[in-house]
Amino acid sequence: MTVFALLSVAPVREGDMAADVAAAIEALDDYDVAYETNPMATTIEAPDIDTLLAAVGAAHKAVEADRVSTVLKIDDKRTADHDASAKVESVEAELGRPARSTRIE
Repeated sequence: MTVFALLSVAPVREGDMAADVAAAIEALDDYDVAYETNPMATTIEAPDIDTLLAAVGAAHKAVEADRVSTVLKIDDKRTADHDASAKVESVEAELGRPARSTRIE
């Protein structure tokens, strides 16, 4: 079964965190997961919960700081196997359009 997660890992400090976030993202590359990063978090798709948790643990450990904050939300639907794109396509079918918009100023 496919397991999805929303992951946010960051050091607890002021200033630019791009290098720290990049280190966490690079740690995911050592695992059998697919991921997509956006400005707020990273969505991860893993074949099972053990792989997901191992990847998340590595991402957390990759941030070298005195204090690290990790937020994790897991969707583990055990009765069906869907990939992330199918979930988005389902919402877009309901909307009748892409599930995205450009910023209106």
